[in-house]
Amino acid sequence: MQPHSYLLRPSKQQIRELPAFVGLQPENIHMLTCANEVADACHVLSQADVLGFDTESKPSFVANQSTGGPHLLQLATDSQAFLFSASLLEGNPHLADIIQADTILKVGFGLRSDKGPLQHKLGVTLKPCVDLAKLVKSLGYKDQVGVQAAVAVVLKQYLPKSKHLSTSNWAKIPLSATQLAYAANDAYASLCVYRQLLVTAPQLFSN
Repeated sequence: MQPHSYLLRPSKQQIRELPAFVGLQPENIHMLTCANEVADACHVLSQADVLGFDTESKPSFVANQSTGGPHLLQLATDSQAFLFSASLLEGNPHLADIIQADTILKVGFGLRSDKGPLQHKLGVTLKPCVDLAKLVKSLGYKDQVGVQAAVAVVLKQYLPKSKHLSTSNWAKIPLSATQLAYAANDAYASLCVYRQLLVTAPQLFSN
């Protein structure tokens, strides 16, 4: 029996040499910190058929210790992103409606780890949703891939990922401009990957 042949993931150097991913401009990134902003944001989000989804939590440097996250929830349309601070997550009916709306598909990476904390914060289940890590893996890769590798293999672009930013304190408001861009474009990149897969790999959606 011949061993299974998997596609090779691009190396970090190969990824860095790709054209830069074009993310959202700052004016299209909306950080929400007040309850009266949520209804208007969710009205815009409700018009979408698919939303890019991601969350951020402040890091814990103690093994198996919860940080009480998520501290930020990001939802992206094809033209803008809305970032919800932790104070707006618990029991928010407008946001809960979006998260569980059957008419809006939510797409992102590593969604399994988001479902429990989101259930705790909002009291709802993230649905319907597609974990793009599993979807990109089914193209022929041995392991699941994260958003940076997926942007590389699907979009042929380089999405910078800074460990300094990813492990920054997402619970401390206001967030910096670089934090806002990082968080927004993680969700937006997920949506871009999904849209491209519909075109280049429609067989993935046949089931």
